[in-house]
Amino acid sequence: MAPLYHYGSEAEIIRIGEGFAASTLPKAEWTHGAHWAAAFWLILKRPDLTPEADMPGMIRRYNEAVGTPNTDSEGYHETITQASLIVARGFIAREGENASLHALCNSLFASRFGRSDWLFQHWSKGVLFSVKARKEWVAPDLNPLIV
Repeated sequence: MAPLYHYGSEAEIIRIGEGFAASTLPKAEWTHGAHWAAAFWLILKRPDLTPEADMPGMIRRYNEAVGTPNTDSEGYHETITQASLIVARGFIAREGENASLHALCNSLFASRFGRSDWLFQHWSKGVLFSVKARKEWVAPDLNPLIV
């Protein structure tokens, strides 16, 4: 089965990352793939930021800019954000910091993490969709998060 997402150039990832950071990326383009692209871009191209600390506020601002409320049931989700950053850092460690952004994304998309349901291999729906997991890091209750 072919990956759902594929990026052909570094420029595509940079456009997504910069659009996300400026809260100008169209909401329709804030896809599962774009979330990963933004994570890789932040980690590798924004040394002035600490993604684990800065991305939560950036996502909240972006959500507000595109009309998505940050509530107990929608918008920003801490556990998903931090889990995604753990996975992104794992891919960078495996592929090397000199790998191109689009190659990193495409490698991830070809893996199990390219599926939007990858989280359910690690968290039960009840735990992942809890208000607690939305507001703070909650460790996996099914399987450890290993990249």
